[in-house]
Amino acid sequence: MSILATGKDLMRVNMGPHHPSMHGVLRLIVTLDGEDVIDCEPILGYLHRGMEKIAENRTIVQYLPYVTRWDYLATMFTEAITVNGPELLGNIQVPKRASYIRVIMLELSRIASHLLWLGPFMADIGAQTPFFYIFRERELVYDLFEAATGMRMMHNYFRIGGIAADLPHGWIEKCLDFCDYFLTGVVEYQKLITRNPVFLERVEGVGIFGGEEAINWGLSGPMLRASGIEWDLRKVDHYECYDEFDWEVQWQKEGDSLARYLVRIGEMTESVKIIQQALEGIPGGPYENLEIRCFARESDPEWNDFEDRFISKKPSPTFELPKQELYVRVEAPKGELGIFLIGDQSSFPWRWKIRPPGFINLQILPQLVKRMKLADIMTILGSIDIIMGEVDR
Repeated sequence: MSILATGKDLMRVNMGPHHPSMHGVLRLIVTLDGEDVIDCEPILGYLHRGMEKIAENRTIVQYLPYVTRWDYLATMFTEAITVNGPELLGNIQVPKRASYIRVIMLELSRIASHLLWLGPFMADIGAQTPFFYIFRERELVYDLFEAATGMRMMHNYFRIGGIAADLPHGWIEKCLDFCDYFLTGVVEYQKLITRNPVFLERVEGVGIFGGEEAINWGLSGPMLRASGIEWDLRKVDHYECYDEFDWEVQWQKEGDSLARYLVRIGEMTESVKIIQQALEGIPGGPYENLEIRCFARESDPEWNDFEDRFISKKPSPTFELPKQELYVRVEAPKGELGIFLIGDQSSFPWRWKIRPPGFINLQILPQLVKRMKLADIMTILGSIDIIMGEVDR
C-alpha cells in the first residue's frame, strides 16, 4: 500500500488477485480518498490459458472437452456454441429430439449458473445464509446432469448434429419433480432476500447505468435487460426450438444492482417454465444426425496420417470446415457468448475468436465504482457476474 504525493492524500490499494470476494483471480488497483473511490483499474490475465490458440490445433470433436473450462458454471452453453458454428458452416440439421434435449440442458445450466451467482453475491454484501441454500438446489441440477451425461460439471455432451447419448430411463420424471421443487425454492429466496431491508439498502441505487449507455458499452444479458432493453437472443435469433415454448423475456428499467438481481431471479423461473414445456412435449426419434458421418474425411490407411496417430476404440469423426467465415452466438447466463470462426478447407479452424460476455461486461466496472464507497465495489462487481475463466480465456 503506497500513498501518492498529490494535493490530496490519496491511497492506492490492491484488491486481489486473491481476495475472498473476487470471483476468480481478478486484481483491482483502487485509488481511494478515505472511503470514496476515485479510480479503479482492473488487471486481467491471471487465468489466461490460450484457449483460442488451442482451438486452431484441434478438430472440433477433440476441442469439445476444452470449452467447458471457459465459463465452468455454465458449461452447456460453451459446448452449444462450439457445435453450432460447424453445424451452420456445414448446413447440418439437428433432429427435433436432440434440439429439445439441448434446450432442457441449456436451461438447467442457466439455473445452475444463476444459483452460483446468487450465493456468492449475497455473501459479498454480508448475507451468509443464501450461500448454503443455493447449493441445495444446485446439487440437484448436477445430479440430473450426472444421470444424463456421466459428469457433474464438465459434461462433453453436445455433438455436431445432436448429442452424445439419449436421456436415460426415468430422467424426465426426475427432472419434472425437480422443477416443481425448485419453484418453491425460488419463492423461499424471494421471501428471504427480495424484501429484506438490509439487502435493499445495499443494492438499491448502486451501480446505475441507462439503456443507451449499456448499448454503447456493448453489454449483454441481465446487464442489458436490467437497463430497460428487452433483448434476448433466444427471441431474436430463434436458435434451437425456443420459438415453440411460451415464455417471457425478463427485464427491469432501473439499471441498478437490485434490477440485475430481479432479472436473474425472474430468469430462473422462466427457465423452469421452458424446461417443463420441453419435457412434456419432447418428441421421439433419433438423438443425433447420422448423416454427418458423410462429412467425415476419407483418410488414407497410412500410420502417418493425423487421424491414425490417435488410436482409440472409437475414432472421432473429423469434419472439413469449408472456406468461410461465420459469427455464431447464444444467450448464455451472463450475456451474449459468441464465436467468430474461419474455416480453411481443413479439419482445424483457421481462426477461433471467442466473444465472452463477462469480458465485455467487466469494461463498465471502473465507471460504475467511481464516486462510490469502497464497500460498494463488491456489490457492483458481484452484480456484473463474471467468471475469470471466460474473461481471460
